[in-house]
Amino acid sequence: MTTVALMWEARAVQGRGAELLEWARAQELAAEPLRRELFSAPQDRVLVLTWWDAPFDAELPELPEPAADLITRPVHRWRFESHGTGD
Repeated sequence: MTTVALMWEARAVQGRGAELLEWARAQELAAEPLRRELFSAPQDRVLVLTWWDAPFDAELPELPEPAADLITRPVHRWRFESHGTGD
């Protein structure tokens, strides 16, 4: 089985990064990923990575768009296929 990573990245309205992070943390997915990790960065950015045992083109649950008044632009989404850790 292939491991697929979904990346979800959004930029909050200035000063609301912590709120966006908590919003992302509270979102439930229709299925449980192998792993889910949240990151924050300067400029009130939030990144969520989820890992799945699934084919690259599988239908997988993704985080929705937050309310428009919480973000400065549409969410960016990417899908990657894992090729190992390089160990």
